[in-house]
Amino acid sequence: MPAPHIAFFEPRIPENTGAAIRLSANTGSHLHLIEPLGFDLSEPKLRRAGLDYHDLATVTVHADFEAFLAALPGSRVFAFTAHARTVYADIEYRRDDVLLFGPEPTGLPEETMTHARVTDRVRIPMLSGRRSLNLSNAAALVTYEAWRQSGFDTAG
Repeated sequence: MPAPHIAFFEPRIPENTGAAIRLSANTGSHLHLIEPLGFDLSEPKLRRAGLDYHDLATVTVHADFEAFLAALPGSRVFAFTAHARTVYADIEYRRDDVLLFGPEPTGLPEETMTHARVTDRVRIPMLSGRRSLNLSNAAALVTYEAWRQSGFDTAG
């Protein structure tokens, strides 16, 4: 796998998930969707946003957060939040890491970010007074940084 795992916790916006499917297809990242989902996976908005990349992406849907963690027992989990000290570019990523993102507009719940399996809370710097980046944009930015660190391995 060229790039780390991407995980969307309880995603609500189908277009963002469609964009993440395209991201998964283009970087080799495995996309994990943690239920409940705020849409049906066959929704036209999701399919349109993912274009024809669905068959090129690796996507797994997990019943809940614990089932997701059980599927990746040895992986480090980085929880992304605007309320963290660690900056995404300061991490030395591994291929089996998980980049965990919460739903728009609420972000990850506190009990998820403080779970024993979460390695660190991580932020993407922004100008003060701003809440967050678009979910799929944030996932792309961090995924490409992690992939860059591995030399953009395209062996897939």
